[in-house]
Amino acid sequence: MTDVAPLAERLRPATLEEILGQDELLGPEGPLNPAARAQPQSLILWGPPGTGKTTLGILLARSWDARLVSLSAVQAGVREVRAAAESAAARLPERTVLFLDEIHRFSRSQQDVLLPWVEKGILALIGATTENPAFALNGALLSRTRVVILRPLADAALERLVDRALGDPLFRPPDRAPLDLDPEARAILLRACDHDARRLLNYLEVAAHVARSLERPTVGRDLLGRVLGEAFRKADKSGDWYYDLLSAMHKSLRGSAPDATLYWVVRLFDAGVDPRIVARRLLRAASEDVGLADPAALGLTLHAWETYERLGEPEGLLALAQAAVYLAATEKSNSVYLAHLRAEREVRNDTSREVPLHLRNAPTTLARQLGHGAGYRYPHDEPEGYAPGVSYMPEGLGERRYYHPGVRGFEKRLKERLEHLRDLDRRATTRMPGDDD
Repeated sequence: MTDVAPLAERLRPATLEEILGQDELLGPEGPLNPAARAQPQSLILWGPPGTGKTTLGILLARSWDARLVSLSAVQAGVREVRAAAESAAARLPERTVLFLDEIHRFSRSQQDVLLPWVEKGILALIGATTENPAFALNGALLSRTRVVILRPLADAALERLVDRALGDPLFRPPDRAPLDLDPEARAILLRACDHDARRLLNYLEVAAHVARSLERPTVGRDLLGRVLGEAFRKADKSGDWYYDLLSAMHKSLRGSAPDATLYWVVRLFDAGVDPRIVARRLLRAASEDVGLADPAALGLTLHAWETYERLGEPEGLLALAQAAVYLAATEKSNSVYLAHLRAEREVRNDTSREVPLHLRNAPTTLARQLGHGAGYRYPHDEPEGYAPGVSYMPEGLGERRYYHPGVRGFEKRLKERLEHLRDLDRRATTRMPGDDD
């Protein structure tokens, strides 16, 4: 490979053992372990960009000692596929592998052209796709191939790829001083590439050329930020930075600081975070932090999310911002959240208690004969719509108080009502038989 080739091409693995980040696929227990890949076979390689689908297809064909015909469904059509198949048939018993990149771009009828050649074994098809094969490919073609999944490259694999790149003559020329990559720039680069090896190498190559032109000995944060441009600010969609932004938004909202909440919401949008992630966090806050202090908050947040889904961007972002400001400004209570934790702890640590007879369903004569529903008092027929003195807890558990209402917002009214009802309970349980009502 010449120096004029892109860095990504120069560093393309030459053997299956050099492929990074696909150990689960190629390892001893993987679907393409050495025994499983010993003979030519038809495969669909499914994975996101920059995971090595093309490299894997080429190296598999090479390991099978087969002739490789490489086409792209973006440019090729039925004529090119038929030509490749007829050429393969003429060369038998030599095996031919047809590598078809972007295979999902073929229409259903174009995919059908592949079927007889694959079925007869004249061609071993390796199709590469970023789309779900279950939706993008014919069932008939899927039944004649094996789908293998390539995972996004983990940080450890990307780190090793960076190390390989730093050994390239671009960074270690024989006649010039070496070029280094500082740790902070390295971390930013790993985030910016979004697990795409090709993107990582392209960013790194451009940054190296810029550093050389400026006679810099190191690719640093500022220089890399200049290369990445908008991607620099939107780089970290996972990891601490991402979670820190979400945490800052949530804590500002919980702290009733609408301006700070809005600032962090906009920071999340500007960083390219999926607005649905913001919507989910807002919905959680509406339930966990606002709760019954403002029962309207949950519905308002759901409506904001629905508005975003209907309007899209940028108009729909305003609805989410509106919900965020409202949640930050309104009354707060975590009473239901704490009550749920108490009840959850009780249930997990307790036995499975029987449902009391008066609370059981009684849809049949037998159920009623067994006492199901016996003695149940219908609250709507009682004064104040409440049956004083009735227990709804399992026998032996006693009365529990998981929910302790707060004193803010609508929950203040709930607190007053529950205190009144419990007073009715106390009077009902202390009333002696024969007492006047």
